[in-house]
Amino acid sequence: MSMLKQEQNEFITRTGPGTPMGNLFRCYWIPALLASELSEPDGPPVRVKLLSERLLAFRDSQGRLGLVDEFCAHRGVSLWFGRNEDCGLRCPYHGWKYDVNGQCVDVPSEPEESGYAKKIKLKSYPLVERGGILWTYLGPPERQPELPEFEFCVVRDEQRFVSKRLQETNWLQAMEGGIDSSHSSWLHRGDFEHDPLMKGAGGNKYNFGDLAPVFEVVESSGGLFIGARRNAENDNYYWRITPWVMPSYTAVPPRGDHPMHGHFWIPIDDENCWVWSYDYHPARDLTHAERDAMRRGLGIHVKYVPGTFTPLANKHNNYLMDRVAQREGRYFSGIEGIAMQDASLQESMGAICDRTKENLVGTDNGIIMARHRLMRAAKQLAEKGTLPPGVDVEHQKIRSAALLLPKDAPFQQGAKEALIAKLGQPQVTV
Repeated sequence: MSMLKQEQNEFITRTGPGTPMGNLFRCYWIPALLASELSEPDGPPVRVKLLSERLLAFRDSQGRLGLVDEFCAHRGVSLWFGRNEDCGLRCPYHGWKYDVNGQCVDVPSEPEESGYAKKIKLKSYPLVERGGILWTYLGPPERQPELPEFEFCVVRDEQRFVSKRLQETNWLQAMEGGIDSSHSSWLHRGDFEHDPLMKGAGGNKYNFGDLAPVFEVVESSGGLFIGARRNAENDNYYWRITPWVMPSYTAVPPRGDHPMHGHFWIPIDDENCWVWSYDYHPARDLTHAERDAMRRGLGIHVKYVPGTFTPLANKHNNYLMDRVAQREGRYFSGIEGIAMQDASLQESMGAICDRTKENLVGTDNGIIMARHRLMRAAKQLAEKGTLPPGVDVEHQKIRSAALLLPKDAPFQQGAKEALIAKLGQPQVTV
């Protein structure tokens, strides 16, 4: 099947200011920080790099959130060194002070009556808490969309767990791994048997029983529905249906009554991204055991290098590869944990994967269609100003699903109701 030309690979991977794909990302609210990172008024500011822009987030004395240019307008000092005090962030170099909107409110060396401070304003963006995440919008203020309505955002806190981790690759190859259901029967097979957030689901046997799923991909209002079917008994197929909502949201098909989960892949710059991972159950609180497992880095979450969001297993220690565990089949790749099994292979491709050398097959149809949809939307935005799919909150009210359907039933009809988010109602699962 077709591979990308080098200019197409550049087009789809680069997200800095002024790039077509960067402008596309700037149409959406994107995760910036965990709410817990800015929990206290007048607490330490936090560096935030998104879409190659270096920013700084802080919460002022009144609890208001700010996201501003990292650097003081005076002589370019990083305001990360600043004092967060009296409803503003004061640069320690010469005392210039800024409020949460980036407005300079004090230049000590200049007379107040001169009005000089009022002329100085840092670039700033909105920062809003929703679903345990602080979201920002980096696009034109007049096109700011409604706040996100993904189901995990709107359930009660007791039903949700959210984490993030650093990944040292371009966002696209990380996201493409998330919409590739065919690898799970190989790479993650040990986890389906041992991970407490995965094991025991009735559908697991179909993953082991059919290692050659057939993919059917259809466009949705916000992106794609990627259906992977495997053979099952009684003239049925076992379907696992992954929604992808542009630009980079996915929901992983459920396993039994385990919490549902999924990801966002958000560019830091062109060679690094944040992988946001969420778990939630639409019809009940997470149990203490489930939440404890997530905190310990099980399921789709990770253990960290203390004091950071860098995974404990990373490329600098060969992901703590265990060849004995690989030989014995505990971990098919020899690496522990679903998240790092994915990340290790995606990082092995290099910072930006060279897609001109690929040899794609039928199971890559979801990836191929996602690339085309992204490039088409970015071009329409650039040429006509057309807002891309996924900005409309109605496009976000979807679910993944896992179910058995008769072999003659198209999944988009047979699973239609299962793919709609319905607050309070359990997922459709096997």
